Amino acid sequence: MDPTDGDRRSQRERMLAGDPYDASDPELQNESHRAIALTERYNRTSVGDLQERARILRELLGAVGEGVEIRPPFHCDYGYQIHIGSRTFVNFNLVALDMATITIGDDVQIGPNVQLVTATHPVDPRPRRAKIEGCKPISIGDNVWLGAGAIVCPGVSIGENTVIGAGAVVVRDQPANVVAVGNPARVVRRL
Repeated sequence: MDPTDGDRRSQRERMLAGDPYDASDPELQNESHRAIALTERYNRTSVGDLQERARILRELLGAVGEGVEIRPPFHCDYGYQIHIGSRTFVNFNLVALDMATITIGDDVQIGPNVQLVTATHPVDPRPRRAKIEGCKPISIGDNVWLGAGAIVCPGVSIGENTVIGAGAVVVRDQPANVVAVGNPARVVRRL
């Protein structure tokens, strides 16, 4: 059974609304190919070519604040669903699966090999085989530090000033002003 049957919205409209959608839809595939082409160009830029990097990020992302640095390689699905505040630093190899909105605040520090994953997949094998997906947004508050290798799962919000330890798997919301570590991530200290 296809949960998109009878719905007159485009698959893109369904995805943007957070409803089940067909990920193999040609419009979505074209948008994904655009993002892949732009990230390939970004990832090939020289370390000294800051103007070209900034230009590509402005073309690729939904919003990018002043003084943002993203060290290549950087990978995303669509780009336009990613909004990054000012003075945010992203270390090597960020993977941002942005089917839903990813909002990153000001002054955020993101360690190497971090994954921000908004995609969800049905547990039932039939719609999964039919390429039906879902998505839930991620929100990262101002002045958050995501340690190396952290994974932020769909639908998670992280409050301002919070530190997520290296390798943590964040499966539920984390409040402001805490340190959270582990799999699943749990608060171990208040700041």
